[in-house]
Amino acid sequence: MHAALLSILALALPGALQAQDAVPVQADFQQDKLAGRWYSIGLASNSNWFKEKKHVMKMCTTVIAVTADGNMEVTSTYPKGDQCEKRSSLYVRTEQPGRFSYTSPRWGSSHDIRVVETNYEEYALVATRIAKSTGSSNMVLLYGRTKELAPERLERFTQFSREQGLKDEEILILPQTDKCMADAA
Repeated sequence: MHAALLSILALALPGALQAQDAVPVQADFQQDKLAGRWYSIGLASNSNWFKEKKHVMKMCTTVIAVTADGNMEVTSTYPKGDQCEKRSSLYVRTEQPGRFSYTSPRWGSSHDIRVVETNYEEYALVATRIAKSTGSSNMVLLYGRTKELAPERLERFTQFSREQGLKDEEILILPQTDKCMADAA
């Protein structure tokens, strides 16, 4: 039984890795143009935390700053109850422009982050593969420079999320809010 399970894993793992390698990265990625304030417009994920929190999630702001060593400091401010909560993460650049790694000190998860497509001035589509000791999950984020995006951008986000194996109930256009928007500087 153990050998059979290992055989199945040996066959499945390259396929899973290949699926993540098939996730594209923005051609000619220009990191400095991604810097600045973004609004989270859409979020899709097959993770348990998303399923548990989806009904209370709202739009948040994210500020991206390029560090002196070429990494990205990503700070998100979002409403949580009556408070505004701020989270900062350091996305470490990889050899492939537009691809970053992040390890969560809180959860011990490792994140493979890819800027799939962006025009820098309007929207950015970002895909993340999250690996934890309990398993892995996919997440897709749609960012906008403004709180609203054209319908074709929303449709592209939904289509891309489905291409990543996410179901319609795992795809969310975040409700707009003014709460915590001014706090995200």
